[in-house]
Formats: sequence, structure tokens, C-alpha cells
Amino acid sequence: MTRASLDKQPQEVASMFDDVAAHYDLTNDVLSLGQARLWRKEVARAVDARPAQKILDLAAGTATSSQPFARAGAYVVPCDFSLGMLQVGKGRHPWMPFTAGDAMRLPFRDDTFDAVTISFGLRNVQDTSAALAELYRVTKPGGRVVICEFSQPTWAPFRSVYTEYLMRALPPVARAVSSNPDAYVYLAESIRAWPDQPALAGLLQEAGWGRVAWRDLTGGIVALHRGYKAP
Repeated sequence: MTRASLDKQPQEVASMFDDVAAHYDLTNDVLSLGQARLWRKEVARAVDARPAQKILDLAAGTATSSQPFARAGAYVVPCDFSLGMLQVGKGRHPWMPFTAGDAMRLPFRDDTFDAVTISFGLRNVQDTSAALAELYRVTKPGGRVVICEFSQPTWAPFRSVYTEYLMRALPPVARAVSSNPDAYVYLAESIRAWPDQPALAGLLQEAGWGRVAWRDLTGGIVALHRGYKAP
């Protein structure tokens, strides 16, 4: 079994997700106490996919997150660097154009997509700024980015309880439902080390995105950041 470290070597992180691919979606539902489905709905609402639009769903894993965009009539490309995740996803959704790709060197031309989105994956990229710049590069002028990521609860007492859950309760639960519980220890650690909402907004702006804003979900456990590429 593989557990990545916080220096986030791409091969280590990809291998870790290969290990958990088969039961990844179920495990997420359990560990998030069912909130993961609500978060996916909010992402779909924010992306606002339309018929014939091209959508990049980066770190799509098994493409569970891609389905709302496809149902809206958009052409959605699920992209991930975990071949294990892509294989599981292709078995479930054989008609979708699954693409292997590294967030820091995306295999797409400039100005390709009307919208780009990444949910719970940016935190696992070795160079956040490089990934945000790549997302900007492949987005059409006037296009948009939506990032859904774990963040910092805004109410201090709740933040303390949440941190306690991450480091004490999450690993035992992961041992009960995951094929690689050590991977979820890494995930807990990476959440604690991740920038807060204003800091991520700053990184988006540095990458060129304009009109950057965010909205907290579930008390700030998750934040939904948005930005636009100038026409």
C-alpha cells in the first residue's frame, strides 16, 4: 500500500489513488457523512455547464464529478493522473473521453475549454501555482474556473472540533471502509496544511484569473472558488 508524503511527488500521489480507486467514491461518502454529494451539486451549479460547451474536469477520478456536466449536454473531458482511477471510471462510463494528464502539464491546447473545474484535487498537486496557470492556459477567453477544495472552517470552536475529527476520527473510519487507510492519513494531513480561503484566492489572482471570489460550504469545511479569464 502507498501513502504519499506532503512534498506530493506526482508518482507517489498517483500510486496512492490507484490503490483506493475501486472504493474511492463510497469511502468519500462515508468519511464526509454524506456531504460529498451536496458539494458535487454545488460545483455543478457553479460551473453551470451548457449544451455544446467544452468542460475540463481535472482530477476527475472515476468521473462521478463529471456526470452533471454530461447530463447538461456539455462535452466533458474527465482528466486524472491516476491510471487506476481512470480504469475504474472507464469501466463505469465507457462512453466518456477519459484522459491521463498531469495538472502541471496538461495535454490540451491553449484556449480549449469554456470552463475548467477541479474538486478535491488541487490540494494533491505538487505545484499549486503551476496547476492554476495551466488551467488558465487551456481556458477560452471569457471562460471560467471552479475549484472545490477542503478549506478552513470560519467559526473557531467548530474549527477545533473539525481538526480533531480529521486527525483522530478519520483514520479509524478509513481503516473500516478503505482498502488503503494510510492514504486517508495523508489526506487529513494535506487538508490541515492547505491554504485558507483568502490565500487560495490570492494564488488564483497571481495565475491571471480575474473576478475571483469564493463561497463557504458546510461552515468552511469546503470552499468553492471561482474566477474568470479576461475576454
